[in-house]
Amino acid sequence: MLKINYAQWNQTPHDLRQHALTSEHPRTRERYLALYEIASGKSANQVSKEIKRRPDTVMDWVHKYNAKGHDGIVYKRTGGHPFFCPTK
Repeated sequence: MLKINYAQWNQTPHDLRQHALTSEHPRTRERYLALYEIASGKSANQVSKEIKRRPDTVMDWVHKYNAKGHDGIVYKRTGGHPFFCPTK
């Protein structure tokens, strides 16, 4: 079973839930909520079905969090052009 190493980062499941509720970006909130659900006893497969993500994606979030903590799962824009909004 996949485990969240939140104690390594001096956090609790409650802290994961707080990040899920208060993080700035929706994708970061989604990732923290998935971590919270797994820390509360659900499997990564269950969570992936509920949030309509691939199981590999959810497991990747767990591995990144375990390796890097918050910095591993916070959403960072990786490139591309923002939507073009022409001005009149």
